Amino acid sequence: MAGRGGGRRGRGRGRGRAARSPSPATPSASSPEMDVEGPVLFEFVLVLKGDPRGIQRLPDPFAVYVAGDDRPGTLHLREASSGFYRWIVDVIYDGRGKMYLHIGWEKFARHHRLEAGFILLFTYYGDRDLSVKVFDETRCRRDNHDNHGDSTDEEDD
Repeated sequence: MAGRGGGRRGRGRGRGRAARSPSPATPSASSPEMDVEGPVLFEFVLVLKGDPRGIQRLPDPFAVYVAGDDRPGTLHLREASSGFYRWIVDVIYDGRGKMYLHIGWEKFARHHRLEAGFILLFTYYGDRDLSVKVFDETRCRRDNHDNHGDSTDEEDD
């Protein structure tokens, strides 16, 4: 078969694009949960108390864990079902090494209409990337019922 390969050598292995598999770090656009960014390195829960738009202290074990990454100045947050959209949030540290979400957190909180009592599940994938699942006062995930209307007590009368 003369001409097979077109005389092009050294362009990689395999037989063209169809034979290549997608990178495991690239989530599928059809995936409802985009938590396929790699191995989960750390998870924690944060219960919002007081003003949910104010700075939020992160758990000490997480602060110690990421200190190995030379104390990041920002973290990239995304709501778990929102795909690739990320919120860049500044991180500040106090004199005792306590870590807080600061500038950018208020915008994230406003956008997600966070309220006191909400529970946030953070999943850390490394490289400053955190996925956030929001659970409201009903302890249900926010995006699972947010657009389906609120139940009212009037129906129970």
